Amino acid sequence: MKASTLLPLGAALFLAAACSQTGVKPAQRAAVETQAGPPAAAASQSGVPAGRPAAAPAVDPDAEKAAREAALPKQPLTPDILFKFLVGEVAVQRGAIGVAQSAYLDLARETHDPRIARRAAEVSLIARDQTSALEATRMWAGSEPDSLRAKQTLAALLLNEGKLAEAEPILRDLVKADSANMFLHLSALMGKTRDTQAGLALVQVLAADFPELPEARFAVGQAAASAGQLDTAIEALKQADALRPGWEPAALMRAQILAKNSRADALAFMRGFLTAHAEARDVRLAYARTLVNANQFPEARAEFTRLTQDFPRNAEVSFAAGLLSLQMGDLDAAQALLSQTLDYNPREPDTVYYYLGQVAEQQKLPDVAAMQYARVQGGNYLVPARARQAAMLAQAGRLDEARALLGETQGETDAQNVRLVQAQAELLRNDKQHAAEFDTLSEGLKRFPDAPDLLYDRAMAAEKLDRLDVLETDLRRVITLRPDDAQAYNALGYTLADRTDRLTEAVGLLDKALSLAPNDPFILDSVGWAQFRTGNLMRAQEYLERAFKMRPDPEIAAHLGEVLWAMGQRDAAGKLWQSSLQSHPQNEVLLETLRRLKP
Repeated sequence: MKASTLLPLGAALFLAAACSQTGVKPAQRAAVETQAGPPAAAASQSGVPAGRPAAAPAVDPDAEKAAREAALPKQPLTPDILFKFLVGEVAVQRGAIGVAQSAYLDLARETHDPRIARRAAEVSLIARDQTSALEATRMWAGSEPDSLRAKQTLAALLLNEGKLAEAEPILRDLVKADSANMFLHLSALMGKTRDTQAGLALVQVLAADFPELPEARFAVGQAAASAGQLDTAIEALKQADALRPGWEPAALMRAQILAKNSRADALAFMRGFLTAHAEARDVRLAYARTLVNANQFPEARAEFTRLTQDFPRNAEVSFAAGLLSLQMGDLDAAQALLSQTLDYNPREPDTVYYYLGQVAEQQKLPDVAAMQYARVQGGNYLVPARARQAAMLAQAGRLDEARALLGETQGETDAQNVRLVQAQAELLRNDKQHAAEFDTLSEGLKRFPDAPDLLYDRAMAAEKLDRLDVLETDLRRVITLRPDDAQAYNALGYTLADRTDRLTEAVGLLDKALSLAPNDPFILDSVGWAQFRTGNLMRAQEYLERAFKMRPDPEIAAHLGEVLWAMGQRDAAGKLWQSSLQSHPQNEVLLETLRRLKP
């Protein structure tokens, strides 16, 4: 009936970016909602040129400023205008966005001043009033026709509203003004377009005027991927690569699209790309991450080790390399890489401290491990760190200190506080204080009465105390709260099969558990045991052999051996038990089975 558990290391490998510093390659954000147009030198990935606007003659800044001011409407600053302006600003500062929006919109209609219209658009967007934002931006663009920022904001709002035809001439002006840069940001502008097929058609029309521009092919690839036309997207990205060989943004998007259908194809493409372009650091980083996702840890470690040279002093890279070294048992390398990560200003140093504690534990340095765990002060690893500190104290015979440590810890969320209760109960369970464990979980349930994990754990404690009524009540409550919880069905079904004569009910519960998790060896074990209890020895043997092949656990060995014993295969049963006993000499279920059948 035992349920398997997952260690947090694997998940952390996928979340390595949580420890990254600002510096690998943050994507530039185009101004879709904030009115801030793309900087002239912006690039969404390394290797992306800043755009190639036509060279312009030098302009006298003072003359340019004077020309802009001369173009502004000749609007005197009347007391009424000043009052409305102050009303709007004070309302913004006090959070009264509706009042501010109304004041600025009225003022923009009255003055037709592009500065006020722009402010009205900003406040309307903060208020999530798309209609007013569109009206204000139209006034802004109309009164300042040479403003690229006004045009870009207007285009984004029109696209958000599905007004693609109206947006098209504005987008044409924008791509003419700064073609490469604008195509790179086109996907962000198109991001909220509901009709992705129409969006693709619009991008294809805009790109048709720039057949030799790789950024235009890239934009088509993005739009085609958003529209679900993956073959079209791949073809556009191939064209971009032909126009600019080794261009990483196009390669990264191509790998991302390939991965939707086949991770192996994506890996093969990136491997080939890196063979041709060994200096492509962003692709190598994506390749390394994909290897982690594919559980190809040795290969991923090799790539991350290389990346530590390509991205010196980068927290994300050194953290990932450190975790992979830990995963592969290279503790010295893990300790060195994780320590380096702390020198590189990681975003979440608590995560690094936690894994340094893990390394120290495996190095049999409990004092160092406790010190590292104690440095974790918050975040997702606060409770796991305190739980490991407490476990080490308990192992050293200092159970009262361990319980006090957990009792003094305050989680940041209800989920963390529930986990703290579980950690306290676990200490008592390991010390075989099942009554105290039961009481601790019961106290926790007073605070969190519908916490499924506490209910499940108390049910398991109740079983040790022969409180089968509590076990059944708690597990049925878990099933109500989490109808797809296979382990709850499994635990209740196994207990009814093992400890009662309600075998038909037990088989039904275990069939449900198996339907939810058909390849769980512990559920297969429970089903096999229930079949044994009903007298169906052949089916029991079948399920238990499947379970033992998947997971040679001592409890499964005990059950399978008992079935073989009952079928007259006593030599086979004895060999199985002895083999399992050699590696698990203290397993209670196995020992109880041997005492009962081989006195």
